Order: sequence, then C-alpha cells, then structure tokens
Amino acid sequence: MGKQNDTTGWDAKQVRSQSESYRQERQHPRRRGTRAANVVLYLLVVVLSSAILAGVGWLLANDLCSFNKDPVTTTIEVTADDTLGSVANKLKDEGLIQYKWFFKLFAKVAGAEDSIGIGSYELNSDMDYRALIVSMKNGSGSLNTDTVRVTIPEGYTVRQIIQLLADNGVNTVDALTDAAQNYAFDYDFINNQNLGDISRLEGYLFPDTYDFYLNENPANALGRLIKNFNTKFDEQMRKQLEDSGYTMQQIVIIASLIEKETDGTDQGKIASVIYNRLSDSGSHGTYRMLNIDASLLYGLPDHTGALTKEDLKADTPYNLYKYQGLPPTAIANPGLTALEAAVNPESTDYYYYALGKDGKHHFFATLNEHQAFTSSDQYGG
Repeated sequence: MGKQNDTTGWDAKQVRSQSESYRQERQHPRRRGTRAANVVLYLLVVVLSSAILAGVGWLLANDLCSFNKDPVTTTIEVTADDTLGSVANKLKDEGLIQYKWFFKLFAKVAGAEDSIGIGSYELNSDMDYRALIVSMKNGSGSLNTDTVRVTIPEGYTVRQIIQLLADNGVNTVDALTDAAQNYAFDYDFINNQNLGDISRLEGYLFPDTYDFYLNENPANALGRLIKNFNTKFDEQMRKQLEDSGYTMQQIVIIASLIEKETDGTDQGKIASVIYNRLSDSGSHGTYRMLNIDASLLYGLPDHTGALTKEDLKADTPYNLYKYQGLPPTAIANPGLTALEAAVNPESTDYYYYALGKDGKHHFFATLNEHQAFTSSDQYGG
C-alpha cells in the first residue's frame, strides 16, 4: 500500500506539471503576439514622428534659407521703439519671413538680437535670415538715420498733414498722396474698398509729435499715424463705442465735427448737441439737420471767404444744411479729447449753440432762445 501510494503521488505531480506546461505553452503565443503588435506600433509611431519632424524641418529650412518665396522688395523702418519681436512682425507683414518665432530664435542663437540698428532698409525675399539681419545691422550701407521731428496739430485734414510732412522732407506730396489713396493699410477700420479716395484716411491719422526719416517710405510714414490712432483708441473707448450703438466710422466722423467746431473747452456739450440732433425727430417727424459749417467747407475745398446763402445750397454730401445725418467721412483728424467726447458725450437738452463775442459757445434748448441770442449784441457771428 505504501509503495502504491508513493507511485500514485508521483504520477499526480507529473500530471500537474505537464498540465501547467501545457497551459504555459498555450499562453506564450498571446504574449508573443502582443509583443509583436507593440513593436509594430512603436515602429509606426517612430516613422510618423520622423515624417512630421521632417516636414516641419523642411518648412523651417525653407523659411530660414528663403526657398520658394514670392518675389518681394520692400522697405522696413526700424525705430528706437522696436524690439526683435516687432521687427519680426514687420518682416512677416511684408512677406519676408513666415515663422516669426523661428526668426527670433535664430537671431538670439546667432547673437544678433542687439545688432539690428535704427534705420530704413531695403530688403527682399531672396534674403535668408542671416542676410536680413546683416542688412539691418548697425552701420550697414542701407542705414538712414537722418530724421525730422514733426508735430501734427489736432484738426488737420489728410491733405494738410501730407503737405506738412512734405514741407519737412518726409517725402513728396505726390508720393504721400498716392499712398493715402491707394495703399491697403491692414486695419479693419480703414476702407480699403475705396481706393483712390484720399478721404478714406480722414480721421485716422492721429495728431501727435513724430520722428520721421527723411525720404521715408510714404506708406510707412502714414501707417505710423494710423497705428498711433489704433493705440490711442484704447479698450475703454472701444467698450464705450460698443455700448453707444454707433460704428467706429460714425464715432470718428462725430469726433471730427466736434474737433472743428470748438477749441476744446466745451467738446462734451458740442457732442451732446450733435447726438441730440441725430436722435431727435422734430415736430414734422424728420430728424434735425446738423447745420455744421465746417462740414460744408470740407466739401468745398477751394472755397474762400465767408459762407454765403448760395453756399448753403451747394450739392455736396458734406452740406449738412441740405442732407440729414452725418457726412460720408470725417472732415478732419480729431485729437484724443474730441474722440473721448464722441464716445462719452455730456447729457444735456441742448439742440443749438452759437459763438458769443466773449469767444465762448452759448448753448440753448429751444430755437427761440437761440434766435434771441443771435439777434442780441452778445452774438459773435
């Protein structure tokens, strides 16, 4: 019995061992299949990653070496206010580079970040990154450091600004006029569908003091004024604009009317009169005319002397004695206080104003009050 038990025990162990071996043999193919699938997936990821990196690398290399670019020749202005980032923006805007971050990285790695100098540079799309940097280097042959400081008064028209810039050697009247008429400035508030009309820039050339290069690229010179307008018309004013229900163009037109109608001490009240007249229909159900002389004169650029009764009948869209509402464009370039008055007018019940002999505007709610003043010896004409 003992010997049989020993034998039976040995046989049972052997059976269990063989059974375990069989199960392991059945499981091994799964593990081998899983490992194979992982290897294939890994190789696939490596191949795809390599392809993506190769594609990105090819695009960056094309930009770095200036391969396959459309032919472009342009002038880049670098000012004292520019940074490497703003220079990269200008190169990108002019179509000379595609990847601003890569250009900045290259310039920093090459130690060229501080070598770009103030000046006016003629560049083209055949130049690779290194050539662009070298061409804008301090002391390069294309550097122009001759500058002129020009102060543009508030209320100047586009034509007056162009003449002022030409008188100071920024560029010629013809070149500046052509840029004002035909250059497509990259701002959503500039009407690039109305090319050929100089008044499309009216209101957006911000009056301020600027340093220009002599013989500066005319589009760059005017673009600097537009950029300043875009900065000065800040987020708070844009919020007020949104709340007003008026468009940017309408607000700028109103600001230009305010600018030309007052010396700046009562712009909030002038603004209230304009808005009251725009929003209030009279007893006959028609909106009141704005009756602003400055707008009529803008539509009569060759006019001299005082306005006559015949002038008030002139058939021009700027004649606000003849046509209701706002003129088609601004009539001047307003300063900051006029813009602020346009987006945030005073709240009054005034519909009329007249200039007194004291040099101040006097405001009235009714026509009778207004007529009584203009008939008195206090009226300044």
